[in-house]
Amino acid sequence: MLQTPTTASSLDDWLVYLESAHPKAIDMGLTRIRTVAQRMGVDAPGFVKITVGGTNGKGSTCAMLEAILLAAGYKVGLYTSPHLVHFNERIRVNGSSATDAQIIHQFDRINQARGEISLSYFEYATLAALLQFVDSDVDVAILEVGLGGRLDAVNIIDSDCAIITSVDIDHTEWLGDTREKIGWEKAHIYRKDCPAICADPVPPQTLVDYATELGADLWRFGRDFNYSGDRQQWAYGGRNQRRSGMAYPALRGANQLLNASAVLAALEALRDRLVVPQQAVRIGLAQVSLPGRMQILPGTPAVVLDVAHNPHAAAVLAQNLDSMPFYPYTHAVVGMFTDKAIEDTLAKLAPRIDHWYCATLDGPRAATAQAMADHIYKVIGAQDGKDEPVTVSMFDNPVQAFAAAHKQAADNDRILVFGSFHAVGPVLDHLGRKVS
Repeated sequence: MLQTPTTASSLDDWLVYLESAHPKAIDMGLTRIRTVAQRMGVDAPGFVKITVGGTNGKGSTCAMLEAILLAAGYKVGLYTSPHLVHFNERIRVNGSSATDAQIIHQFDRINQARGEISLSYFEYATLAALLQFVDSDVDVAILEVGLGGRLDAVNIIDSDCAIITSVDIDHTEWLGDTREKIGWEKAHIYRKDCPAICADPVPPQTLVDYATELGADLWRFGRDFNYSGDRQQWAYGGRNQRRSGMAYPALRGANQLLNASAVLAALEALRDRLVVPQQAVRIGLAQVSLPGRMQILPGTPAVVLDVAHNPHAAAVLAQNLDSMPFYPYTHAVVGMFTDKAIEDTLAKLAPRIDHWYCATLDGPRAATAQAMADHIYKVIGAQDGKDEPVTVSMFDNPVQAFAAAHKQAADNDRILVFGSFHAVGPVLDHLGRKVS
């Protein structure tokens, strides 16, 4: 019998308990969490609520929203998932992660309030974030949707504005295998009479139809808001607001102006409730940071970290890699989960990779290094050959794989670490400890 932790237990003890206490790791549905949220009085918190869903771009969008609102002087709560290194990253208030003690306190409260209701790991995390934001008396909370939208735990909250960043193929086991099915699932974070921002330039018709039938105030990229730019600066144009002469966001990547324009559309739509001066936008976009998303570390060889783990994200990563300077060889450390479209993802990047370092990840859904290598051989066998043979090697974990890549790479080469958060996070943690 699994022993229930207490307030005297460590956060690690609690997380081990939460990973095992519920019969299913992913258990979609709102009944359980809504009942407990109502018991605890956090189902309709009074702060301004912005939900962010989508296949890719959610993390960047949340980070930009947080940075701009902090620069505007608001007290901001941010809930994101998954984490890269520490669970605490998921719950932030005013740019700082929640402490172990704060999270343990909320977990204990939830455990007492739930009674006979079994909650998943993600449901505990979501409730803990909401409780922490109420306790901290935040002005505004940004809530990242974990999976889909309709049945995701975050969707118990009726947000004041909802953003969908992009719709592409991912999590097909739960959301469906077409953009139309996935778009319909994601559109359920929209609410009647509330701003519904869609940054996907070509959204599935199901998303548009659902928003229309619901009576949401749909803001579509290219129709209700847009951006323009040259090499030095860019401008946002919305329904009734323009912001011009802005420096590019500090986040790297081809899609960041699209994400930034969705952020500014949301802030325009909420401007009766959130006053955000132009200077706050400038400061926020200049200061925003997000580890593990096209993150380029200083020094040689060049090290690029990116949690691209589906074909759409890999295609964007490939475009971003192409915009970097020339490197004689690119070494790729990769680890993914078996429920992803592994070969389609690898195929987007394979032409750019000279040496592969496959890592086995932790967790029951993780692909082994051998399985990853088999996928790579299939992909590179189906593509035009390089002048030199591509090498593929296997390792027990991402840190071992990275160490081998670093040993093999010359100073003027490039090392790419990509795939699951469980591949990028351990390497980032290892490098952080090495630096410190």
